[in-house]
Amino acid sequence: MLARLRLGDVARSAVRTALLATAVVAVLYTLVAAVTYSILSARLTSSVDSRLANTLRLIARRYDYDHVVVLFGPASFPQAPRAERLAPPVLVWAVEPGGTVNASATGLDLPAPDRAVGAPTTVTLGSEQLRIAGQPVGPVHVVVGSTLTPVTQAQTTLLVTEALIAPVLLLGIFAGAYAVGRRAAAPIEIARRRQQELTADASHELRTPLAVIEAEASLALTGRRNAQWYRDAFGRVEVEAQRMRTLVEDMLWLARVEVDDPSRAAREPVDLGVLAQQAADRFQTVAEVKQQSLSVSAEIPVAVGAPAEWIDRLLGVLVDNACRYTPAGGHIAVRVDEAGGRARVAVDDSGPGIAEAERQRVFDRFHRATDAAGGAGLGLAIADAVVRATGGRWELSTSALGGAGMAVTWPKA
Repeated sequence: MLARLRLGDVARSAVRTALLATAVVAVLYTLVAAVTYSILSARLTSSVDSRLANTLRLIARRYDYDHVVVLFGPASFPQAPRAERLAPPVLVWAVEPGGTVNASATGLDLPAPDRAVGAPTTVTLGSEQLRIAGQPVGPVHVVVGSTLTPVTQAQTTLLVTEALIAPVLLLGIFAGAYAVGRRAAAPIEIARRRQQELTADASHELRTPLAVIEAEASLALTGRRNAQWYRDAFGRVEVEAQRMRTLVEDMLWLARVEVDDPSRAAREPVDLGVLAQQAADRFQTVAEVKQQSLSVSAEIPVAVGAPAEWIDRLLGVLVDNACRYTPAGGHIAVRVDEAGGRARVAVDDSGPGIAEAERQRVFDRFHRATDAAGGAGLGLAIADAVVRATGGRWELSTSALGGAGMAVTWPKA
């Protein structure tokens, strides 16, 4: 059944998941990049403003009140730290009361609207952006400025770095999300496929008894029949109704096993030998009718941690299958023992056995390994669900009796 799983559906689901995860990460990355850009720009600009404020304080201390001039150039300032000396030079304009502007650098004329500037602001002189600030120093208004080229270069470097990191990061996120999505989507897709197959197979199995019941009812309504005919018709309806009931109960039981969590019920150990004997007692009459010998051997008490009802259902399926497929006069042996430190129960029979090619499919729902009448093909699917839910392992082989050997092992309780 699982071999029919279309991997394309899993891949498409994984791609959708990966694209969604990548889109979310892309939005978050864009927000983080924008915040980082803003913080960097603010800090660099604040650093420039601090240099301008320090320069204004130095100029105010070195102002010559007698000659009403502001001293310019490196000789006018105390020796600056190395980091300060490597920074771009600070430009100075002194605006005298008469409107005359003295500048520390030629070729850069301060526009009239900016000559009375106070708080730091950004202006453009020629083709270059500058950060300027000013304050009165005695009778003159001093304006200082510094180029924003280092700030612009740092911003450009950050944008290029973010642009280079983005595709690599998003590609990695997509690949990781795709891998996780495939692993996560595979069980979901398997469950969906199993549900679809169960619905299709159940519909097929229910169609036959429903058709028989419908046909018997139609014939009964077409004319008067004798009492024996009606008894035979109702007998056939009863058989088909029982078949439908068994099928529905098996489907409900299988759904319950696959949904329920046995961990809480598994805290109390159950004796495999006792449950094996109970299962054999239930089918003893069935074996006698077919002149089969059914024996149980439990060499030592062995317990497993699992719901008793589930283990009882598992043993019932195994013994029922053995009785069903073992010919008249055959032998069925149920054995409880230990193997490799694990609890083990084995059901061997002298029937036709299970071919190697069929052992991979015997646990598929509605699959029958033989054409023998009876059963809906859900028994071993239920048994397999119980084994998986209780942490057991299957051992399929040819038994010493010549037929099928089906055994299950669990960790001992």
